[in-house]
Amino acid sequence: MATRTTTTVTHYHVQKRRRAEFLEEWRRYRNTVVHLADVAMYDTARRTRRGVYVGADGDRPTRSMDATAHEIDPGAVSTTHRHSWDAMMLCVAGRATTEIDGSRVDWGPGDALHLPAWAWHRHRNDGAATARFLTFSSEPLLETMGMAIQEDAGDAAPAELPGRPAYSPPLDGQDPYARRIRRLAGDQERRRAGRLHTSWDDLELLATPRGTRTTFLLDRAIGYQASGITMAMFEIAPGRGQSMHRHPGEAWLYVLEGSGHSYLGSEPEGGEDHPWQKGDIIVVDHFLWHQHFNDDPARTAKVVRIHMFDSLLETMRALCDPLVLFEEPPDRIRDAQAGDPTTVAWPDLTRPTWP
Repeated sequence: MATRTTTTVTHYHVQKRRRAEFLEEWRRYRNTVVHLADVAMYDTARRTRRGVYVGADGDRPTRSMDATAHEIDPGAVSTTHRHSWDAMMLCVAGRATTEIDGSRVDWGPGDALHLPAWAWHRHRNDGAATARFLTFSSEPLLETMGMAIQEDAGDAAPAELPGRPAYSPPLDGQDPYARRIRRLAGDQERRRAGRLHTSWDDLELLATPRGTRTTFLLDRAIGYQASGITMAMFEIAPGRGQSMHRHPGEAWLYVLEGSGHSYLGSEPEGGEDHPWQKGDIIVVDHFLWHQHFNDDPARTAKVVRIHMFDSLLETMRALCDPLVLFEEPPDRIRDAQAGDPTTVAWPDLTRPTWP
């Protein structure tokens, strides 16, 4: 018996309304600065406390990344769990240990860790003070595709649990199936051999033409194999600023040390200034001109920048070509905004403190 699908409105009207509703909802959730004081912390079943800077679990939904704060008290050991998405840890207070698939990583303030997709992990605080860290993950992106899966293993040790999902070894041949098997196997081999930890003690910051000195914390350039999230830190000299620029895709900036303000606007002039301080996250929306300033005349400000460069922005580059994906003023304007970073007496790099 034949059936017929009928609707009261056309495909055109359904999609047009859907797109408009999505953008309207998206704009309602936009934040420019999420202040530390606005991030409520809650006890969880993992024996940790958790609060949400940006993400659906804190009623601030996003589409590509989320940002969550975690605390673990002295003597506490979290449960063991794993998930189908990558997460990046930025440690901001205390000292603790994270086990990742049986590998033990001891960390302190300023360290960065990669929690790979499907890697069992748990956290342990054997110190005398509460440890605090942030995670930035690709969970919203995988949830959009129906691939966000989380599994809790209670108090089981990560090293005793089944490993990450199996994959077929490379096949010989040039047929499309063999080439796919070989390509995916090679990708997994690289990912599972990737770096897991960046110690603050090993960091070296280098001056840039944009008026700051910077370093990578987590990036493929220094051996990480993640889902596209990259993390870098830049330091702004006392009373100075970083030059203006813009790009597609969100950039999230966590204020590790210091206080200041950021200019954000659809044009290089006429936008708004947004003040920030230690512990806040600055959300730079796509294609906004932005410039960050250190308002302290005596001390530097350290800001950690997170975005999904290797996945989201690389895809956008292919889709948007020949649209410019990173834009800044001409060199003479950039240099006037940034000043000469070589004239700055940069201080010795010391681990961040909390609060």
